[in-house]
Amino acid sequence: MKGLNQFIKFDWNAFAEGKTFIVTSISEYVDFDTKAHLGTKVDCVIATDNTVYKFKDGEEFTNRFEKISFKVSKDINIPIETRVVPKNAVATIYGEYRNQLSVKCDDIVPVISKEK
Repeated sequence: MKGLNQFIKFDWNAFAEGKTFIVTSISEYVDFDTKAHLGTKVDCVIATDNTVYKFKDGEEFTNRFEKISFKVSKDINIPIETRVVPKNAVATIYGEYRNQLSVKCDDIVPVISKEK
C-alpha cells in the first residue's frame, strides 16, 4: 500500500508531557531544497523525561539526553542553556525506521525559574 504515512498523526502534547527541553544551540532555519531563509532552528536536549512509555519485550528506555530541534517560522534569539517550551508544535515522524522527529512551531518560550 502507498500513501499510508499521510494518515499517521503524532501526538506532540502527549510526547512532550513530562519533558524538559534545554537549548544547546541556535542556527538559521533554511528550506532544504531552495536554501531560502525560513526562521530559526533551536537545538535542544531533553534534560528530563518523566514520560511513561509502553515497553515491549522487556526493553526499557528513555529519551533523556536525546537531541531535538525546533524549527521556528520567525527569527528569535534564545540564550544557550535556557529551559524552553515550544508553542503550537506540530511534529512529524520520518526516517527509514520511523525513529526521527521533525518539529515545527510558532515560537519558543523561555521558562522563567521561580527560584530565588
